[in-house]
Amino acid sequence: MTPLLELQNLSKNYGKIRAVDRLSIKIEKGNVYGLLGPNGSGKSTTLGMVLNVVNPSSGSFQWFGGTLNVHQALKRIGAIIERPNFYPYMTAMQNLKLVCTIKQCPYEQVEEKLKLVELWDRRDSNFSTYSLGMKQRLAIASALVNDPELLILDEPTNGLDPKGIHQIRALITKIANQGTTVLLASHLLDEVEKVCSHVIVLKNGVKYYEGAVDELTHSQGFFELAAPNLKLLESILVQLNLFETIKLNSDKITAYPKAAIAPEVLNQKLAEKKIYLSALNFKKKTLEEQFLELTDNPNNT
Repeated sequence: MTPLLELQNLSKNYGKIRAVDRLSIKIEKGNVYGLLGPNGSGKSTTLGMVLNVVNPSSGSFQWFGGTLNVHQALKRIGAIIERPNFYPYMTAMQNLKLVCTIKQCPYEQVEEKLKLVELWDRRDSNFSTYSLGMKQRLAIASALVNDPELLILDEPTNGLDPKGIHQIRALITKIANQGTTVLLASHLLDEVEKVCSHVIVLKNGVKYYEGAVDELTHSQGFFELAAPNLKLLESILVQLNLFETIKLNSDKITAYPKAAIAPEVLNQKLAEKKIYLSALNFKKKTLEEQFLELTDNPNNT
């Protein structure tokens, strides 16, 4: 399948500072991508380059397999990379009709998109009367009036209260379920884990990971074990040769397996060695733990 967007060694320098460093990624149709990284990691700069508002220093990118230039591609995508900017004393309906005129798409889209973002009941209210969450949802509606194949959102929940955050996340999921591919830039791990199917991890402009969220969080996990004789338990675990790392603590052992092993299988193997556990817990690393492990290890770049 031809990627909707492909970046090849894309870089951006601001003087001596390299904001984006030889970034190569692919955005495939049908997924929800999280461009994840702390503030200053190069997320907004990357989006600015592919949307033709920031000039790359080197590298290249192409839309729709190179069949369209940026100007043509922008007609087939929707994007919000700044705070919502509408005429304050025009209604939501009036503002979206103006967007339709600019994008050369039919006014019939306005009702559909206002209902999608749950603002139809406030269609005749001036933009100035909207809460921040409502303004953000109206911005998403404006990005959708041309029925884009790809929706790009830069930190869409910034500044919102918990209710507003929940509404935006639910809306993104609904949009994705209707078949629109989404590229979401965020510094919030929780947001990416709850909304995205794929993640691209950036730090200081460098890509540390690109792939499915499940593949990143689905590590072999680790075991926390306890028994009356921890030293004996440790020696038996070493003998089993199933673990890469075994850490002995004052009240438990933490063991990281070389390959997936079910807790009941491990328990049985230890029982065969006359080791009877008083505690057996299996845990998986969270996205936050994986993110910190990736970005703290220079060998992962």
